[in-house]
Amino acid sequence: MSSSPSSSRPFDLAHTDDLMGFLAATPSPYHAVANAAQRLEKAGFRQVAEEAAWDGESGGKFVARGGAIIAWYVPEGATPATPYRIVGAHTDSPNLRVKPVPDSGRHGWKQIAVEVYGGTLLNTWLDRDLGLSGRLSLRGGGSVLVHVDRALLRVPQLAIHLDRGVNDGLKLDRQQHMTPLWGLGEPREGELIEFLAAEAGVEAGQVAGWDLMAHSVEAPAYLGKDRELVAGPRMDNLLSVHAGVAALVAAAGAEPTAIPVFAAFDHEECGSESDTGAGGPLLGSVLERSVYARGGTPEDRARALAGTFCLSSDTGHAVHPNYAERHEPGHHPMPGLGPILKVNVNQRYATDGRGRAVFAEACERAGVPWQTFVSNNAVPCGTTIGPITAARHGISTVDIGVAILSMHSARELCGAADPYLLANTMTSFLGY
Repeated sequence: MSSSPSSSRPFDLAHTDDLMGFLAATPSPYHAVANAAQRLEKAGFRQVAEEAAWDGESGGKFVARGGAIIAWYVPEGATPATPYRIVGAHTDSPNLRVKPVPDSGRHGWKQIAVEVYGGTLLNTWLDRDLGLSGRLSLRGGGSVLVHVDRALLRVPQLAIHLDRGVNDGLKLDRQQHMTPLWGLGEPREGELIEFLAAEAGVEAGQVAGWDLMAHSVEAPAYLGKDRELVAGPRMDNLLSVHAGVAALVAAAGAEPTAIPVFAAFDHEECGSESDTGAGGPLLGSVLERSVYARGGTPEDRARALAGTFCLSSDTGHAVHPNYAERHEPGHHPMPGLGPILKVNVNQRYATDGRGRAVFAEACERAGVPWQTFVSNNAVPCGTTIGPITAARHGISTVDIGVAILSMHSARELCGAADPYLLANTMTSFLGY
């Protein structure tokens, strides 16, 4: 592997270079959808409105709703009962989100009131330069994206002189200790929204609502002597979103026998129970309408779903060298060794033996190595959109992903080649 980020790098790192740009340009779920849509449109996919009548023509299509996007490609000759092959992911990441009354402060400091979203590693947001991003909803309908990618906010940690026991155990109160500051003086109602409206190029009076969040402004970077690692924000789970879009575009060009689908949902980090979450009706509605648009019946829909398979792609845990005892002794996934198959017999992951076979075959066709992850019996297992997708739609599902360190940190770490290996596996799966 080359030690410099030049064009002489192995071809697999071109994908990772592109991922790093995607991460930097995608600070919120709404930006994830916009950037994915832009890539799909460039590849010839066309957006269809949910409220419009759909046609049964072949080709690539996608729908976008808030922080969720579903795209699919109908090959020539597809029948109403043709099954789907789905890659699922999520667009959201744990972070700090702006409250409905944001302008706060005390003791001469201007602050922004935030709410903790998802299972955030709180300490990773301390003493870090933060920007703001998200969506401003306008009067009369419509919205604009905002992305202030400069040092705007900071959550300052208490000096060790005022907390001598901090290194024996840092305890953070979400309400009291996580409020970022952004200036000096008395807080003024409406100041933040006025500022962000100007940044977005709209009048403050047009803004009727907002969905805003903080993000680290530090750029993604290769790490290590040989640059074989990548550090960056929101790899959980924009790494899978980026790979899924690339795989769908590649699979569409191969004229697959099944209908390849890419589905990226919002709100996975807080349970998926929303209209744009995996627990909502969006995926089922899209698949059903696609069947009916091709002249299908409820019987065709049932047949199509019976033959459908889904790869639920999310990041997983690489073995941590400083905490190896927290991992299952026989399963130590490592960066650089390919995607991981995630298994939990209590259905926190949806993988079963059949799913293992489908995943292994996809890796074999792509020439990609793979690993297995299972939790230590003494450590509770996380979960994904996999079991939700399987249970809600009756679709055979397997959970996979890339092994990372620092999951749910403001900045995570993975192997530099693994995003490319994941995308190749997805392409093999979708294009079969």
